[in-house]
Amino acid sequence: MSMVWMGLAAAAWGTLPPDGVAQLRKVDAVMPELRRLAGDPEVVRAIRAQNARRVPFAAIQRHDAEWMATPALTPFKQTVLEAPCAGALQRAQKRLGQAMAEAFTMDGQGALVCASRRTSDYWQGDEAKWRLTYAGGRGGPELRESPFFDESSQAYVIQVSLPVRDGAQVIGALTVGLSLLDL
Repeated sequence: MSMVWMGLAAAAWGTLPPDGVAQLRKVDAVMPELRRLAGDPEVVRAIRAQNARRVPFAAIQRHDAEWMATPALTPFKQTVLEAPCAGALQRAQKRLGQAMAEAFTMDGQGALVCASRRTSDYWQGDEAKWRLTYAGGRGGPELRESPFFDESSQAYVIQVSLPVRDGAQVIGALTVGLSLLDL
């Protein structure tokens, strides 16, 4: 386990239940599954296809504003939940069970491609989970954010983000929210 990861575990100790640090260690055990998901052909194809559409950033911003303004399941939100790579997310969720609280993929602009459940916003491009793992198309390290209590799922979660590659090229990112108490 890396020193950064151990530091994260130590910093999180005060905000997690007593078995929290042990649960953090269990994240390491699911990383191979998350890496497989980031390389799943369905995920790669879906992100590649969305990148090829070259959606103008103004349209992404408009979708993001509508997404956040409307808590209901809109037809646009439904298309993201049923996108071509949703099957890959569902298969990973079956393998990981309740430990996988959510998963979503993002394109080269940080816009959602597919998601296992509704997210709070559509555009993730301003968040570290996308910025640091996509890293301007260079690809950054896997990112494990600080654990937090997620009100919507009523669970302690940690979000793990990974770059998605098409061969050697980084084309997007994957984020998986893991329920620490269900690992």
